[in-house]
Amino acid sequence: MSHIAVERNRRRQMNENLKVLRSLTPCFYIKRGDQASIIAGVIEFIKELHLVLQSLEAKKRRKSLSPSPGPTTPRPLQLSPTPESSPFITHNNNFKELGACCNSPVADVEARICGSNVMLRTISKRIPGQIVKIINVLEKLSFEILHLNISTMQDTVLYSFVIKIGLECQLSVEEVALEVQKSFTSSDVLCINEI
Repeated sequence: MSHIAVERNRRRQMNENLKVLRSLTPCFYIKRGDQASIIAGVIEFIKELHLVLQSLEAKKRRKSLSPSPGPTTPRPLQLSPTPESSPFITHNNNFKELGACCNSPVADVEARICGSNVMLRTISKRIPGQIVKIINVLEKLSFEILHLNISTMQDTVLYSFVIKIGLECQLSVEEVALEVQKSFTSSDVLCINEI
């Protein structure tokens, strides 16, 4: 009898904790109400929050390193493989997903291959019309956007795309990240020309 009571109590606590996790996670991360879907959605949400945190920390470091608040010369784009500590590298049965980062003072862009899709994430300050520019770049590259998620925190925005790639695609993830990064730098040029 005590074993049954202990198990019933464990299940009750598990269900209560799952309810709390579900209430703390935006609904579009959780596809179904079963335990596995709730946990998978929470994991994805935490990964995105981790990316926002990393970006804000990098932004803070960049601000602390800049000598004055005056105009600065833009740094060249940095293109590098996704670091091992990144939440965007996952290991499943000894399979490592391939990814690349393309960072600039304006935005951080990260792309990774996941099966026949590309997971693309950008984080930057809110720039009016930027999402349209990214979508235009992806459409020019003949990608099909399967899913788009937009998360904001104060003046920072995170765009997360799931993009279907075709067999005819000749671009690497590094090239995809670089092309999307260019859409951010072109917005700066437009702003300068308008002034």
